[in-house]
Amino acid sequence: MSTPQPYEERRLPGARVDLSLAPHARPEDDGADVVPDGEIGPTGRPQRHVPEPALIGTHGPATILAVCNQKGGVGKTTSTINLGAALTEYGRRVLLVDFDPQGALSVGLGIQPHQLDRTIYNVLMERAVGIQDVVMRTCVPDMDLLPSNIDLSAAEVQLVSEVGREHTLVRTLRPVMDQYDYVLVDCQPSLGLLTVNALAAADGVLIPLECEFFSLRGVALLIDTIEKVKERLNPKLSITGILATMYDPRTLHSREVMARVVEAFGEVVFDTVINRTVRFPETTVAGEPITTWAPRSSGAKAYRALAREVIAR
Repeated sequence: MSTPQPYEERRLPGARVDLSLAPHARPEDDGADVVPDGEIGPTGRPQRHVPEPALIGTHGPATILAVCNQKGGVGKTTSTINLGAALTEYGRRVLLVDFDPQGALSVGLGIQPHQLDRTIYNVLMERAVGIQDVVMRTCVPDMDLLPSNIDLSAAEVQLVSEVGREHTLVRTLRPVMDQYDYVLVDCQPSLGLLTVNALAAADGVLIPLECEFFSLRGVALLIDTIEKVKERLNPKLSITGILATMYDPRTLHSREVMARVVEAFGEVVFDTVINRTVRFPETTVAGEPITTWAPRSSGAKAYRALAREVIAR
């Protein structure tokens, strides 16, 4: 497996732009913190105590979680990267699957998708290419990546004529399931065949939901799709949880949307809420998770709390 290089992007002919931040710019603490146990959190419920998970002696078979929402810009990729990194801090081995042709997950881990010779597309469509040939190590120990780029957009068309097309991803992942404890699939913002593949492979669905009215409207359609996949393709599928993201406690709108989400979905909503912060865009530029970029920040603490909830569920 190869190791990703620092992310650089060519913007203009002859102009090379280094997007990495200087080491001295690395933040340590943003002065905020997560809600203490027992106090009323943004969900309107008392914050429940979730203990530190016990370490495990062996790894696998993996639990597959599809991180899914057909609306873009709700924090799917950010949550996939940071939840994965937080899970490794509790001794879990994690594989991140970039299942979006835009390759945002790969970019967020410092990889230039357009320079990759092999991606998940090759594993899906070429029998001669195994998943072990494409999986890459990341900057986080025990967290690997199955990268993607624009080539994956062709797979949706090519899979239409395949027998068992909805189960292509689960067949792809099968050889490495015993090597990991969690496989997190970052889905594209649509409900097409690629997303159906992710749902057909998954044990659970994690739904990031931006605290904004239009995001709330689309959840009903997503849940309907999940129910159809459960009925027709994957009886074990369930909703692991709904994660409120980009929450701003200063705005009435965020608080109202949060109340509506909890009213509609109840205990499915995680206690952990991801606040809006400037730290997350910084991590994308740095090409690493917030847990290593700003380990004492409220965002890092929130994703560790989410990891504890996910393990407990």
